[in-house]
Amino acid sequence: MGVIFAKTEKGQTELTQKSGGLTPRQRRVLIMVDGKRSVDELRELLQSDDLQHTLGLLEESGFIEIGGLLNATGTPQAMPAGPLPAIDAFRPPPDPPSPKDMALARNFIQNTLKTFCGPFAHLDIVEAAYAATSHEELRQQFAPWFNAIVQTRDGKRRAEELRSLLLRVI
Repeated sequence: MGVIFAKTEKGQTELTQKSGGLTPRQRRVLIMVDGKRSVDELRELLQSDDLQHTLGLLEESGFIEIGGLLNATGTPQAMPAGPLPAIDAFRPPPDPPSPKDMALARNFIQNTLKTFCGPFAHLDIVEAAYAATSHEELRQQFAPWFNAIVQTRDGKRRAEELRSLLLRVI
């Protein structure tokens, strides 16, 4: 499912008044959001590593909002009545559990935290990941891991890529 963002009234005002304190990068993304382009199309146009993070900041600040959704074939669809899928939309848990995938996820969590946060940072997340005996328990470490990664400059830039890599095995 693809997401289409649209500018809010606050976003339109920001383009003319420049009063929101946006960085040039955030402003460029705001300009490109038009209510017609999907996030994937924006990614192609902007060639950005941290687009997801920038869109999140603009949305949290009230400059943009979700204007529509695209289905898997790329055609617009109606907004669902309930909440949108979470950013940590996990695949169905394998049956039987996959020890190989769990080992890959544990190692990925440990290595990315070590690389982006330092060798001794967030050991509680690593320990909880290694103590997990099921995919469900391991998935409980996803949000703390992701929050730790995006707290770093390099992690912000690669957050979307890292998130998708971990979601493949968790």
